[in-house]
Amino acid sequence: MFGRSSASINRRFAPALLLCALILGAPALAQMPAARGGQIPTLAPMVKETAPSVVNISVQARVKEDNPLYRDPVFREFFDLPKQLEKRVQATGSGVIVDAERGYVLTANHVVAQISSAQVTTRDGRKFAAKLVGRDPATDIAVLQLTGTRSGLKAIAQGDSDKIEVGDFVIAIGNPFGLGQTVTSGIVSALGRTGLGKQGYEDFIQTDASINPGNSGGALINLKGELIGINTAIISPGGGNVGIGFAVPINMARRVMEQLVRNGEVRRGRIGISIRDLDAEAAAREGYQGAVIAEIARDSPAQKAGLLKGDIVKAVDGTPVRSAAQLRNLIGLVPLGGRVALRVERGGVLQSASVEVGPVKTAPPRQAADR
Repeated sequence: MFGRSSASINRRFAPALLLCALILGAPALAQMPAARGGQIPTLAPMVKETAPSVVNISVQARVKEDNPLYRDPVFREFFDLPKQLEKRVQATGSGVIVDAERGYVLTANHVVAQISSAQVTTRDGRKFAAKLVGRDPATDIAVLQLTGTRSGLKAIAQGDSDKIEVGDFVIAIGNPFGLGQTVTSGIVSALGRTGLGKQGYEDFIQTDASINPGNSGGALINLKGELIGINTAIISPGGGNVGIGFAVPINMARRVMEQLVRNGEVRRGRIGISIRDLDAEAAAREGYQGAVIAEIARDSPAQKAGLLKGDIVKAVDGTPVRSAAQLRNLIGLVPLGGRVALRVERGGVLQSASVEVGPVKTAPPRQAADR
């Protein structure tokens, strides 16, 4: 190595040097924040603006003991034990203030799944008791409401997660390992991730911003300082960050929150269709946009609206459809009795259909099941 000429070394490292030059010399191209007074670009001003909206959550919960001896009636009778033993546990996570006036905090459902009491701590050290407004295991979203005097709280601005793209810079703010508020940065690595087996409705944003246990419920933020996702999961064989984290898109979380605040639960609907992804040939022809209607239930809202087997659903309420999973999510979050405007392609011709969302008669199905 030491005997190589400078020309050889320059050729070897030319791509890396070019990348550095693009990032430092052309902020607009790389989407980095502008330098201030000739200083090195920094995310500090945006972090100062958004970090006060991210809170730490400490949850007291009761969980059932899992010792098989406790299920033995002879053992329980001998030791005079109740039929079901419980133990108190404490968990920590993160949350995001999305409505300062009413004290609403978005978080991950698994943070508060067995909540008996919760305490929320803001960045400036103030502590609030919080009550559970509602939670939705299918999307891993929950809403808490802070009690007591809520003056001085700051809600974060919400972005449009349908407009983010792979490669966009993001930051994650949360409470990893209970250490206190921590900021990490990265990019959007992928969109529309499904099949993780975590929840019934999946449309995750994937990011390489460091997300660790305790970050759940925290904020994924774009460089405009807008909330675009609620951090919820990681892929981690060893229990720590390996550069693959997932967040629930804020557009989905917002729809869930609206129903939780209104009803205390999410009341999902159906239009009576089975759906599947486009095959490879059709996907290439359609520009990888759409989902195919595989079956239509008799007397369903879809049949009454004139939809047919084989129709390709291209958009829902103006939102382009990337996959069957996304279509299922979009319809599943429409309140009962609401209507969805579908843009469908039939025989190469685009058509419009307005379909009323009816009640779900069975448990949330898999990708090709009834919608």
